Amino acid sequence: FGVLDQLGNPNWQSELGPARTYPASPNRAQVALLLGTIIADGFVAVEAEDAERVKKIGRNVLTLAEAINVRKSVVTRRNSIIEKANARQWNAVRREFDGALQDVHQAMVELDDEQLAQLVSLGGWLRGTEVLTSIIDEKYSQDRAELLYQPLLIDYFNQQINQMSARLRGNPLVEEIQESLQRIGPLIKKSPADNISSETVTEINSLSAKIVGLIRARAG
Repeated sequence: FGVLDQLGNPNWQSELGPARTYPASPNRAQVALLLGTIIADGFVAVEAEDAERVKKIGRNVLTLAEAINVRKSVVTRRNSIIEKANARQWNAVRREFDGALQDVHQAMVELDDEQLAQLVSLGGWLRGTEVLTSIIDEKYSQDRAELLYQPLLIDYFNQQINQMSARLRGNPLVEEIQESLQRIGPLIKKSPADNISSETVTEINSLSAKIVGLIRARAG
């Protein structure tokens, strides 16, 4: 989302999509991925300066954090997010979402759930990529498209999935994500000198949007 800061002032509200409440699920891998996408939505809602959506996202974060046993790590953050959103202190709200992500990650590491913590990060990156490509696609330029050049991140996430337990790697959703990463990888790994085309941006958006949709659809 630091990359998104370089895109000026697009129509952030249109990137939020419809509001939705997400129930907890027994599928912890799916919950972790979903939590990442919801925290990413929080950053978009901050950019849109949508206080009501920020508060709804805060409630979703708390529900999902509870489902993976890290509720205590985000209660204070969630309350602060609501308080600062009501006061329209957007920079402070963004810092709270940053802190919530770090707190969730740390709590999961302490619970020996570091692999799930990686899925939270992966979910956030996929949603961020969906938003980034949507904004670039709407007003394409080669300079904007160069922001997609993130080969190290693709390699990192693939490596993390490969190091996960057989149970997590065999999760159908994780399998589909890895397949999508293998398709996104060659598109994002192009050198900036290769000029990532408008068609490539559209393709990356389609792939990331599809997998984010699957993550959310399986939330029930």
